[in-house]
Amino acid sequence: MLVDPKIVELSAYNGLPHLVVPVITDPHKVAIGLRWAINEMEKRYKLFAKAGVRNIEGYNSRAIPRQQELFEADGADAAEEMPPRLPYVVICVDELADLMLVAQADIENCIARLAQLSRAVGIHMILATQRPSVNVITGTIKANFPARIAFQVAQRVDSRTILDANGADKLLGRGDMLFLPAGSNRLIRAQGAMVTDPEIKRVCDFIRDNGTSNYDVTIHDKILNHKGAKSIDTGEDDGMLEQAIQIIRETHRASTSSLQRRLRIGYTRAARMMDILEERGIVGPPRGSDPREILIDLDGDNAGQSSEDEDYGASEPLSENEEV
Repeated sequence: MLVDPKIVELSAYNGLPHLVVPVITDPHKVAIGLRWAINEMEKRYKLFAKAGVRNIEGYNSRAIPRQQELFEADGADAAEEMPPRLPYVVICVDELADLMLVAQADIENCIARLAQLSRAVGIHMILATQRPSVNVITGTIKANFPARIAFQVAQRVDSRTILDANGADKLLGRGDMLFLPAGSNRLIRAQGAMVTDPEIKRVCDFIRDNGTSNYDVTIHDKILNHKGAKSIDTGEDDGMLEQAIQIIRETHRASTSSLQRRLRIGYTRAARMMDILEERGIVGPPRGSDPREILIDLDGDNAGQSSEDEDYGASEPLSENEEV
């Protein structure tokens, strides 16, 4: 998955058979792609538990049961849901600063969750930015990305923001870089290779000529039809969303009926807000009559908890003017 808010940097890779979706260029739609990655991560962990393995290496190297054995043991659905091998997934974000300007809380929460848990299931992330400020490379992001690379920067403080050490401000440019490996505090100086646009085009054209794109239809349709983020640009709805997030933090409960009562709004508007919160990676998908899973940090409490008091009236929407 490639994310390119500047539109022109990664467009040459569109149409490659390796992509799960076309290059994402709209910052408002990035959260949908990251949410897909979170769902894929959770799905893979369930597969690992069923297969009795701990990581993707163990899953791909296990003895593959025959489809007939799976069918006899757990039925046709299990035979289809247990693929013999899982591919690695790489998510590349070209300009993180642009995304943080649009929806910092949503993007940061999704990135942090993936960085914490996705490595074992074979999902990896590469983040890049030309503006290494503390508002972009936050403490949460730095804590979950131990391997970092810095090219030439203008100031010493920028070097410390990326590497927690000086030195990047003294690099020569033109691919001269400092590499901080994971699990080490020793910087390695290296030289990045120069790859020209004609070379990139030539290689990509060759790959496209010898293979066709095979996008994930489900996530592709969600991104194409996404309108939720743009529909909340008004100050009133944006403020209402902030109130909804605060209510979820206070009550440890994410349900449409809860937002109805606390915000005194209609069911349709509350449901639309809950869908927007799902797209932003703040809550999980619907779980029937149960409250949704909470995916954000509840001020130190464990995400995903729900209050013990069940809302038995959740299936009956309240009217706009109904008193509680």
